[in-house]
Amino acid sequence: MSSGAPRGSGQVVRLSRGASLSDFADRIDANPGSLVQEMFNLGEMVTATQSCSDDTLLLLGEHLGFDVQIVSPEDEDRELLAQFNIDLDAEVAKDRLVSRPPVVTVMGHVDHGKTKLLDAIRKANVVEGESGGITQHIGAYQVHVEHEGIERAVTLLDTPGHEAFTAMRARGAKVTDIVILVVAADDGVMPQTIEALNHAKAADVPIVVAVNKIDKPEANPDKVRQQLTEYGLVAEEYGGETMFVNVAAKPGIGIDELLEAVLLTADASLDLTAPIDGPAQGVAIEAHLDKGRGAVATVLVQKGTLRAGDSIVAGGAHGRVRALFDENGTPVVEAGPARPVLVLGLTAVPGAGDTFLAAEDDRTVRQIAEQRQARRRAASFANSRGRATLETLMEQLKEGEKTSLNLVLKGDVSGSVEALEDALFKLDIPEEVQLRIIHRGVGAITESDVMLASASSEAVTIIGFNVRASNKVRETADREGVEIRYYTVIYQAIEEIDAALKGLLKPEYEEVDLGSAEVREVFRSSKVGMIAGCIVRSGLLRRNAKARVLRDGAVVAENVTISSLKRFKDDATEVREGFECGLTLAGYGNLQIGDSIETFEMREKPR
Repeated sequence: MSSGAPRGSGQVVRLSRGASLSDFADRIDANPGSLVQEMFNLGEMVTATQSCSDDTLLLLGEHLGFDVQIVSPEDEDRELLAQFNIDLDAEVAKDRLVSRPPVVTVMGHVDHGKTKLLDAIRKANVVEGESGGITQHIGAYQVHVEHEGIERAVTLLDTPGHEAFTAMRARGAKVTDIVILVVAADDGVMPQTIEALNHAKAADVPIVVAVNKIDKPEANPDKVRQQLTEYGLVAEEYGGETMFVNVAAKPGIGIDELLEAVLLTADASLDLTAPIDGPAQGVAIEAHLDKGRGAVATVLVQKGTLRAGDSIVAGGAHGRVRALFDENGTPVVEAGPARPVLVLGLTAVPGAGDTFLAAEDDRTVRQIAEQRQARRRAASFANSRGRATLETLMEQLKEGEKTSLNLVLKGDVSGSVEALEDALFKLDIPEEVQLRIIHRGVGAITESDVMLASASSEAVTIIGFNVRASNKVRETADREGVEIRYYTVIYQAIEEIDAALKGLLKPEYEEVDLGSAEVREVFRSSKVGMIAGCIVRSGLLRRNAKARVLRDGAVVAENVTISSLKRFKDDATEVREGFECGLTLAGYGNLQIGDSIETFEMREKPR
């Protein structure tokens, strides 16, 4: 070979994700230029310093006869820390372990009283002299409760919904020991209740159900128990294993019983111990930039003890702990296992779910942080090619991989979602493929759905049946590399998924969004019928283009045509973003103020 690249005979080469050809060349003692030439011979143009995808590195390794192994981010982090003699998974001697409080996350449907419940728990445990407002709300706090004659502590995480919970799970953070699922007795099980339940089950943690608002006249706690049996949560009184506690947050009924249920669940199914000595390790729960104090992070200590003055690294941020505060804004000297504290002194804002650890000196934490930042950048460049979609599914199958098609189903009514799910499970599926539905729900596609899809280690496609995603959600999906598909005919959805599973997907036409407009005013004319005064919110509107009408995220009219389009009194062929216009829709005469009109055209897909 003229390129002069060495040939390996099955020699193992370990490379980190997003490694460049120069990194590969260093490992095998070669000239980077020769590897660039080899890639060129394989039909790929790659520069010596460019971050390569895992597939590119594996392809080159196979071509040159090397056994390339891509090191996972977790292994890479362990290897990085091993350079500094830090072992996160080191076995801890039994005599060093002490029991620690359980860490509890409160989840549930919007307006079912999560925050009220947390306030009630906190009020019941407030120390004298702090009866005023809480000065430093840090999203995590500890309460003390007497249980079987001993005072026990419980750490509560007040997460902003399941998005945060899943974002942390997506980063591999095992923070929560128990989930309290809050369900309103007057409202019953709602879409977000099921969503929260699915998130908790995916994290594989025990669940305690708090049936809230039992003081209301229309409350029906038994109905909640029956509804939740459908989702695999059977109450103890029905012979199941899940503890249900009736509470009323406002008058403060059942709060002690709820905390007792949490402690009983922890004692029965969890062995909660941690070493209290040694350098601190844990997780950053949330962080923000404060004008006066710089980067402020709420961290949950999981092992060891964190003290003011320690040098710490959290994700790609590092620094020295200037001060520690508890949830009441009171300075604390140290924090042991399962204790949440506010930390000042980091140079940057860590991400939710980033692990943190204390080290011996500033130099060590700075080097760890810099190497992590460089590695994250390289991996993100290499992985910006996106996840598997329905079309790439068959390519994976051809390579002989056993693959699964994971779906999130969202529809306008629960009946159609169930019908779609039943129909999908009745499909005749090839053995090499598994069909998994990881979440189903009613209503518009939300950021929570996208985060749940991106948290999965495998590709997840979101199916929207008669519902759409807002622009913000679409942007999140693009950023996370999650595919969203929309359907209005149940058979079309089933046929396409069936075809994808059997490798018969024929890409013929695809829908291309042109733009969207908001209806500001509606006029009736005896000549033309209904005229809508609109402002174009994005893209453009084109005369004779196909359109759909959305009301509160649900599709109310599909496949209508913009029959006339005017700017003031003049006819227009198209109207661009930011301009106002008047239009009429052929085939639909029931527009309302606030409706959204999305226009699209069908373009042939290159096969």
